[in-house]
Amino acid sequence: MSQRNRWFDWAMALVILVATGFSPAMADDLAPFAGQAGRVAISGGTAHIPVMKEAAKQIMQHYPDIQITVAGGGSGVGIKQVGEGLVEIGNSGRKPTDEEIAKYGLTMFKWAVDGVGVVVNPKNPVTALTKAQAKAIFSGQIGNWKALGGPDKTINLYTRDEASGTRAVFWKKAIDKGPISSSANVVVSNGAMKSAVAGDPYGIGYVSVGHIDASVTPVALDGMTPTLETVKSGAYPVSRGLYSNTKGKPTGLTRIFIDFLFSPTGQAIAAEKGFVAVK
Repeated sequence: MSQRNRWFDWAMALVILVATGFSPAMADDLAPFAGQAGRVAISGGTAHIPVMKEAAKQIMQHYPDIQITVAGGGSGVGIKQVGEGLVEIGNSGRKPTDEEIAKYGLTMFKWAVDGVGVVVNPKNPVTALTKAQAKAIFSGQIGNWKALGGPDKTINLYTRDEASGTRAVFWKKAIDKGPISSSANVVVSNGAMKSAVAGDPYGIGYVSVGHIDASVTPVALDGMTPTLETVKSGAYPVSRGLYSNTKGKPTGLTRIFIDFLFSPTGQAIAAEKGFVAVK
């Protein structure tokens, strides 16, 4: 083959890689999966799902003998299912407790940092609260937007179930472990929370900062608005690590998948999905 033909073949290969979004760096990060086959089941925290799905998609597109399934359920579910051997990876939006670590023999991997922000409908003029006001709202002590400078309408509360890591961080760091009204509407995921508030002009809830978009308005807490920048700088205090947990030390495909989350490509996926990468 002539030098000209070799150059042409190399250039065409490069064009194909660029057109498919498959960079040489990505190829290096995916290389450990070569020759592997099998299944990795993942469940747990819903904030993790966009990253998990994109990572799984990239891996399975290039290595069809690998099957990766991703399910939600909340942090408590992820920890319990991985501890009981039902899945290989249990995701959690909080650090597992000492009791959970001891009971299940968990190994934890924190691959990103996220914030949890209060959100309201874009039509709502109330876009800033003190922590004391947030506590009063979620406890049910303040039940009308008029008391906060908004319309004379009942506040519709939205919260997560008690298995949610998002709820755990919000409860601990945003409302100082104060009560959450039993009349609050319980939703099952960050996505469901965002949809509920986006469709309710008088609703208020909380979501992972990585899920905040134009469909909801982030609410400043004690003068600090939840954004990626304020989470990364530490200025916004309601933040948490995103963990992938395994029962014991991971091996095989599970180990390779977790290593991929920490690779340049994996960390870029985390940043693209709205989280603060750890590397």
